[in-house]
Amino acid sequence: MSEENPLTYEVAVRDFKRARKQAAVQHLLAQLSGRSNELLAYGDVYKQLGGEGTIERGIQEIPLKAIVGSVGRYDDFTRDFLPKKDSIQERWARVKTLIFDMAGMGPISVYQIGDVYFVRDGNHRVSVARQLGTPTISALVTEVKTKVPLAIDDDMNEVQRKARYADFLKKTKLDEWRPDADLQLTFCKNYHVFYSQIDAHRHKSGNDNQATIPYEEAAAKWYDQIYLPVAEIIREQGIMQFFPERTEADMYLLFVEHQDELESALGWHIDPDSTVVNMLEEKTGAPHSVLEWLGLQLYETFLPDQLHAGPEAGHWRKMHLARRKHDTLFAHILVGVPQTSQGWRSLDHAFAIAKREQSYIYGLHVIKKTKSESPASVDELRSKFDQRCQAEAVEGELAVETGDIAETILKRAAWVDLVVVSLIHPPKQQTLKRLGVGFTMLIQRCSRPLLVVPDGADSQMDRILVAYDGSPKANEALFVAAYLGSRWNAQLVVVTVETKHTPKTALDHARAYLEKRGVGNVTYLLRPKPIGNSLLEVAEKYKSNLLIMGGFGFRPVLNLVLGSTVDQILREFKQPILICR
Repeated sequence: MSEENPLTYEVAVRDFKRARKQAAVQHLLAQLSGRSNELLAYGDVYKQLGGEGTIERGIQEIPLKAIVGSVGRYDDFTRDFLPKKDSIQERWARVKTLIFDMAGMGPISVYQIGDVYFVRDGNHRVSVARQLGTPTISALVTEVKTKVPLAIDDDMNEVQRKARYADFLKKTKLDEWRPDADLQLTFCKNYHVFYSQIDAHRHKSGNDNQATIPYEEAAAKWYDQIYLPVAEIIREQGIMQFFPERTEADMYLLFVEHQDELESALGWHIDPDSTVVNMLEEKTGAPHSVLEWLGLQLYETFLPDQLHAGPEAGHWRKMHLARRKHDTLFAHILVGVPQTSQGWRSLDHAFAIAKREQSYIYGLHVIKKTKSESPASVDELRSKFDQRCQAEAVEGELAVETGDIAETILKRAAWVDLVVVSLIHPPKQQTLKRLGVGFTMLIQRCSRPLLVVPDGADSQMDRILVAYDGSPKANEALFVAAYLGSRWNAQLVVVTVETKHTPKTALDHARAYLEKRGVGNVTYLLRPKPIGNSLLEVAEKYKSNLLIMGGFGFRPVLNLVLGSTVDQILREFKQPILICR
């Protein structure tokens, strides 16, 4: 020690003691926060991730912050390479003295895994350089190839998580068959879900091909046909912005769990796009505070069902466009299926639409709580429904549920694009009787377009009358009419009834809207009030076999007191009525 500069060595020792105090403070903070402050042990990481060969990269300048571990000295330093032991004081001070004496330092030696480095030789030099605030250091780099790379912030828990993913890749070879795939999970114990899905897909593919396909090929097909379609919907919807701490594969697993729960509760097969959109609605539609939640509960508890306003106008169109999977407007149709033959008329109209739209039909039979039906009668109903679907060459399935009819339909409407119901009991004229009719609640609150089918109605639906007053709900009716006019090649008659709330310019707006979308074969009519009478007269003149209109124009309380044009149309128009909101 006599050959050293005493003043320089003393300064180096003081710096070491200061660094030791910093290490003690960091250790305490790490304990309080629960976050690891330990260096990663190269041997453990290599064993967990499984090295697949090395490449000599030569001498490079590497960032000191990217050095996160050591081969043999991981117990001597913190994650920031502050000294943890007094026993290394002399070695540390000597290294720093060499720097003070301008003797310089040779390059250190490191292993590189992904974006991070592990010190093979030169731990004290790294510690001194970090204490001096040097951004980089010269290093002889040996790159170690692994299936899953490491990042700077990874701790041992993250290494173990990535090790699970590395095992998954070793078994499936998905990184070789689909190099762009990234199925890392933070739910790292749930790779068994992927394995079970791959096994099921392999079994199915083997049955289809009469031969069992290799496991790696089955994994690639599972990724393409099962995982990727859902992942693309998750990306399109921007769902990851609501779950910043989760991975896309995490969201896929949540989707699988959510879909299983939904299908079990509803008794229907639910499309992936509908499930993902529902997850998004649940996330974005949740109350933002306890007070907001409490207010919502009070509102739901004390306000009668008939007085709920239902979803805002245009909600269904927004959700439909968000999915963007189907090129048809009514890909999924809910149809009420009662026991009576009169009620089955709605199924005829659902089939007529399904054939044009290539729709999937969800049948729904609701058993009132006050009524009981034998299992044999329910089985007979299912059999009859299945036979009708087979005869019409339309895919569908029937669910049976006990409860209030209107409430059950409203609950399930979120999973379809169109609700079809038979009109057996039209709304009454008297206020108190209107309050007791579930049909009024259905029209008021249904979140999807509602096709109401009177007894004896025509199922052709190619001469369409559109009631348009410029309101938000009427705009939704115009949107549907534009689609049917072009897609179904239907004849349209657009009627605006001029009132103090509806100027005649509303008709000009409808004309401009339809012409912009290239919808031809349209007649535009301006008629005087009363609204209901004018619509019924035009419908009779043009032999309309479908009327499209917006829902109730008044708020629920006013509608109950004053009645509405919708009520009058439901009582007097004998053809299908499509009510939009």
